[in-house]
Amino acid sequence: MSFRLRVCLLATLAGLCACASTPVQWPSPEGQPKLPPAREINPIARPDATRPAAIVGATLIDGRGGPPVRDAVVVVRGDRIVAAGARGATDVPAGAEIVRGEGLSVLPGLIDAHFHIDGDDELPGLFLQRGVTSLREPGHWIEGYDAARRLGPVPRLFLAGPMLDGPDPAYPESALIVRDAAEARWAVDRLVERGASAIKVYFRLPLGLVEAIAQAAHARGVIATAHLETVDAAAAIRAGLDGIEHITSLGTALVPPREAERYRQAVIARNEARTEGRYALFRGISLGAPRTSEFLRLLAARGTFVTPTLAIFERRANDEGATETRVRGFENMMRLTGAARRAGVRVVVGSHGTVPGAERGWAYQREMELLVESGLSPMEVLVAGTSENARFFRIDDRLGSVEPGKLADLVLVEGDPLADIRAMRRVRRVMLNGRWVASPQGD
Repeated sequence: MSFRLRVCLLATLAGLCACASTPVQWPSPEGQPKLPPAREINPIARPDATRPAAIVGATLIDGRGGPPVRDAVVVVRGDRIVAAGARGATDVPAGAEIVRGEGLSVLPGLIDAHFHIDGDDELPGLFLQRGVTSLREPGHWIEGYDAARRLGPVPRLFLAGPMLDGPDPAYPESALIVRDAAEARWAVDRLVERGASAIKVYFRLPLGLVEAIAQAAHARGVIATAHLETVDAAAAIRAGLDGIEHITSLGTALVPPREAERYRQAVIARNEARTEGRYALFRGISLGAPRTSEFLRLLAARGTFVTPTLAIFERRANDEGATETRVRGFENMMRLTGAARRAGVRVVVGSHGTVPGAERGWAYQREMELLVESGLSPMEVLVAGTSENARFFRIDDRLGSVEPGKLADLVLVEGDPLADIRAMRRVRRVMLNGRWVASPQGD
């Protein structure tokens, strides 16, 4: 047998062995792998399954983007939605707990794609009271949520563990340093075994390690997302990323190469260079440039999820310490977000947990308002925060919409968020897994 033939046979056998030990993957947009459903790390309390509950008379916005259903009925039994539709076509079971919904809208529980606890152990519970029933922390040790879980009900937690970063990380306490492909694969395995449902790449890692991490994550059945500053976003997407954290991660792909390299070198030399530099970079972006439209087409074709987190970057002319560069840079961040959605990019909602333009606990609602200001319709924003985020999390088999068979994560708000997205601040009741867990009464 020739040497070449022996090599081919060995390679084939190695491939068969690898396939036998990794999840089955199906094709999705432009060859991206389809991965198995994610599982939350915290067990959710189950309700009493003997008595159903019926929300009667509310406007149903089911999270799928279709027309709202006025004077609707939503019936929950145990932890599941068993019926949802117009009152005249939906039976209310005898003996059901009746929740009067006149003047209210009922929606799926909100899903937060980018939340940071930052040592505020009460914050997840507060977000639950504000309608966020699922969240993902993309950069913190999983055990960092132990205290929050002991304090009381919290949203479903889909945690990524610490972000994978290179030497001289920006946030050492929240990072796991990897220096080569072998360490990258080891880190992915370690995090998944500890319960991570996603892997986040941070900006000091080079393109080759981004690709190695994406491949390792997919082999373990989880997604890979990234906060990019020093790697071209188009190259990183082609390397296999499923999601991009922060609109600012797109900057170096949208300016001339010389400007991108100047910014890249500055950030590699000093982490803090990005604080002001990202605004200067975005101030110079041209939405009409061919490179911008080509890049947005790539994002749309690949099905890449983008979590803009606009609220953490919000800078307005009247803000204390605002500069013209920051104000103009932020304006372009919003314009790019709107252009991305119009181009078919999968924009989702992530709050960042705490942001300068919102009081504690209201960052998610502020992000929704900024997305509307960026050009998305209120319906697009509600879909982005529910069913589209469920697809990003790979939990759309059980969450993200109000329809029979789905888990009963629901939020009731006063008014019509399709007419004014600020109605999402008027949360009146929250259901998690079929149990009422919050009835806040403040705006």
